[in-house]
Amino acid sequence: MISEKMEKALNEQIAMEGHSSFVYLSIASWCDKEGLDGCNQFFRRQADEERFHMLKIFDYLSEVDGFAKVPAIEQVPHEYNSIQEIFKLTLEQERKVTSSINDLVRLSLDENDYTTKNFLEWYVAEQHEEETLFKSVL
Repeated sequence: MISEKMEKALNEQIAMEGHSSFVYLSIASWCDKEGLDGCNQFFRRQADEERFHMLKIFDYLSEVDGFAKVPAIEQVPHEYNSIQEIFKLTLEQERKVTSSINDLVRLSLDENDYTTKNFLEWYVAEQHEEETLFKSVL
């Protein structure tokens, strides 16, 4: 059984991961328009990965008798000045996600929710990989 506070926080993370997926899909479309085929493919894969992250939390909430909520879709940016700008923006986005995951880990410890803490460890490692990837591109 998961606490209401943790359930709410995980639903907020679902929304963040979904938003990231749509941002990456929008970037992929921009890259396609600009003839940047490799970047288009890269960001389409990133969009799929973020959707996977979202669904992983969605499924986890079900497993612990929580209720996962489908987030609203808000308009994401769709115009950019350069691919370098995009990678700077996406690195900042990944840093925000990392901070959010760290907050979830902290909350899980405060709530003595070690099941959720163990579940979140995968995200901690994943975010390290994501930030390293975007930093290496820049």
